[in-house]
Amino acid sequence: MPENEKMSPPVPARAVLLVEDSENCAATVEMALQEIPGLSVLRAPSGLEALSILHQPGSGVQAIITDLNMPRMDGFELIRHIRADGRTAAVPIIVLSADTAPDTPERIAHLKVDAFFAKPFSPAQVRRKLEQLLDVTTE
Repeated sequence: MPENEKMSPPVPARAVLLVEDSENCAATVEMALQEIPGLSVLRAPSGLEALSILHQPGSGVQAIITDLNMPRMDGFELIRHIRADGRTAAVPIIVLSADTAPDTPERIAHLKVDAFFAKPFSPAQVRRKLEQLLDVTTE
Protein backbone atom coordinates (compact mmCIF):
# COMPACT_ATOMS: atom_id res chain seq x y z
CA MET A 1 0.00 0.00 0.00
CA PRO A 2 1.43 3.43 -0.90
CA GLU A 3 2.65 5.51 2.01
CA ASN A 4 0.18 8.37 1.46
CA GLU A 5 -2.79 5.99 1.34
CA LYS A 6 -4.37 5.08 4.64
CA MET A 7 -6.82 2.31 5.34
CA SER A 8 -10.25 3.50 6.27
CA PRO A 9 -12.76 1.44 8.18
CA PRO A 10 -15.63 -0.04 6.16
CA VAL A 11 -18.45 2.42 5.72
CA PRO A 12 -21.87 1.14 6.79
CA ALA A 13 -24.44 1.09 4.00
CA ARG A 14 -26.89 3.95 4.18
CA ALA A 15 -29.92 4.46 1.98
CA VAL A 16 -31.54 7.70 0.91
CA LEU A 17 -34.94 7.67 -0.75
CA LEU A 18 -35.14 10.09 -3.68
CA VAL A 19 -38.77 10.89 -4.53
CA GLU A 20 -38.83 12.74 -7.84
CA ASP A 21 -40.92 12.33 -11.00
CA SER A 22 -38.46 14.19 -13.25
CA GLU A 23 -35.82 11.76 -14.54
CA ASN A 24 -33.37 14.61 -15.25
CA CYS A 25 -33.65 16.06 -11.76
CA ALA A 26 -33.43 12.62 -10.12
CA ALA A 27 -30.33 11.73 -12.17
CA THR A 28 -28.66 15.04 -11.25
CA VAL A 29 -29.27 14.53 -7.53
CA GLU A 30 -28.21 10.88 -7.68
CA MET A 31 -24.91 11.81 -9.37
CA ALA A 32 -24.16 14.35 -6.60
CA LEU A 33 -24.96 11.79 -3.90
CA GLN A 34 -22.57 9.21 -5.38
CA GLU A 35 -19.76 11.15 -3.70
CA ILE A 36 -21.03 10.08 -0.26
CA PRO A 37 -19.24 6.87 0.78
CA GLY A 38 -21.47 3.86 1.40
CA LEU A 39 -24.67 5.59 0.30
CA SER A 40 -27.23 3.85 -1.85
CA VAL A 41 -30.04 5.75 -3.54
CA LEU A 42 -33.52 4.30 -3.82
CA ARG A 43 -35.80 6.10 -6.27
CA ALA A 44 -39.57 6.57 -6.39
CA PRO A 45 -41.54 8.65 -8.91
CA SER A 46 -44.35 9.55 -6.47
CA GLY A 47 -45.31 9.63 -2.83
CA LEU A 48 -47.27 6.37 -3.10
CA GLU A 49 -44.25 4.46 -4.37
CA ALA A 50 -42.10 6.15 -1.70
CA LEU A 51 -44.40 4.95 1.10
CA SER A 52 -44.30 1.44 -0.33
CA ILE A 53 -40.48 1.49 -0.21
CA LEU A 54 -40.42 2.98 3.31
CA HIS A 55 -42.68 0.23 4.63
CA GLN A 56 -40.60 -2.62 3.19
CA PRO A 57 -38.77 -4.42 6.00
CA GLY A 58 -35.06 -3.67 5.92
CA SER A 59 -35.28 -0.78 3.45
CA GLY A 60 -32.59 1.01 5.48
CA VAL A 61 -33.86 4.46 4.50
CA GLN A 62 -32.08 7.01 6.67
CA ALA A 63 -33.11 10.18 4.81
CA ILE A 64 -35.60 11.32 2.18
CA ILE A 65 -35.18 13.86 -0.60
CA THR A 66 -38.50 14.74 -2.20
CA ASP A 67 -40.12 16.97 -4.74
CA LEU A 68 -43.51 18.51 -3.93
CA ASN A 69 -45.35 18.40 -7.25
CA MET A 70 -45.71 14.78 -8.32
CA PRO A 71 -48.46 12.52 -9.69
CA ARG A 72 -50.59 10.20 -7.56
CA MET A 73 -49.43 11.64 -4.20
CA ASP A 74 -47.65 14.95 -3.86
CA GLY A 75 -44.75 15.72 -1.54
CA PHE A 76 -46.90 17.54 1.02
CA GLU A 77 -49.08 14.47 1.55
CA LEU A 78 -46.03 12.19 1.55
CA ILE A 79 -44.37 14.26 4.28
CA ARG A 80 -47.58 14.26 6.36
CA HIS A 81 -47.68 10.44 6.17
CA ILE A 82 -43.99 10.14 7.09
CA ARG A 83 -44.27 12.48 10.08
CA ALA A 84 -47.47 10.77 11.32
CA ASP A 85 -45.90 7.28 11.31
CA GLY A 86 -43.90 6.46 14.43
CA ARG A 87 -41.53 4.28 12.38
CA THR A 88 -40.53 7.13 10.05
CA ALA A 89 -41.37 10.34 11.95
CA ALA A 90 -37.72 11.14 12.77
CA VAL A 91 -36.29 10.45 9.28
CA PRO A 92 -34.64 13.64 7.93
CA ILE A 93 -36.41 15.14 4.92
CA ILE A 94 -35.01 17.50 2.29
CA VAL A 95 -37.44 19.14 -0.13
CA LEU A 96 -36.48 20.16 -3.68
CA SER A 97 -39.20 22.07 -5.49
CA ALA A 98 -40.04 24.57 -8.18
CA ASP A 99 -43.26 25.38 -6.32
CA THR A 100 -43.43 29.18 -6.23
CA ALA A 101 -46.67 29.56 -4.28
CA PRO A 102 -46.22 32.25 -1.63
CA ASP A 103 -47.37 29.93 1.18
CA THR A 104 -45.05 27.01 0.24
CA PRO A 105 -42.20 27.91 2.65
CA GLU A 106 -44.69 28.21 5.53
CA ARG A 107 -46.40 24.92 4.61
CA ILE A 108 -43.01 23.19 4.45
CA ALA A 109 -41.92 24.63 7.81
CA HIS A 110 -45.20 23.46 9.36
CA LEU A 111 -44.40 19.92 8.18
CA LYS A 112 -41.03 20.08 9.98
CA VAL A 113 -38.77 19.32 7.02
CA ASP A 114 -35.04 19.58 7.61
CA ALA A 115 -34.14 21.62 4.51
CA PHE A 116 -35.73 23.25 1.47
CA PHE A 117 -34.00 23.95 -1.84
CA ALA A 118 -35.82 25.85 -4.59
CA LYS A 119 -35.31 24.61 -8.14
CA PRO A 120 -32.95 25.24 -9.78
CA PHE A 121 -30.74 24.15 -6.86
CA SER A 122 -27.08 23.37 -6.34
CA PRO A 123 -26.60 19.57 -6.23
CA ALA A 124 -23.43 20.12 -4.16
CA GLN A 125 -25.40 22.07 -1.53
CA VAL A 126 -28.00 19.32 -1.36
CA ARG A 127 -25.22 16.73 -0.92
CA ARG A 128 -23.58 18.79 1.86
CA LYS A 129 -26.88 19.17 3.70
CA LEU A 130 -27.55 15.44 3.44
CA GLU A 131 -24.04 14.73 4.76
CA GLN A 132 -24.78 17.00 7.75
CA LEU A 133 -28.11 15.29 8.42
CA LEU A 134 -26.52 11.83 8.22
CA ASP A 135 -23.39 12.95 10.07
CA VAL A 136 -21.17 11.70 7.25
CA THR A 137 -17.50 12.55 6.93
CA THR A 138 -16.10 12.36 3.42
CA GLU A 139 -12.40 12.93 4.13
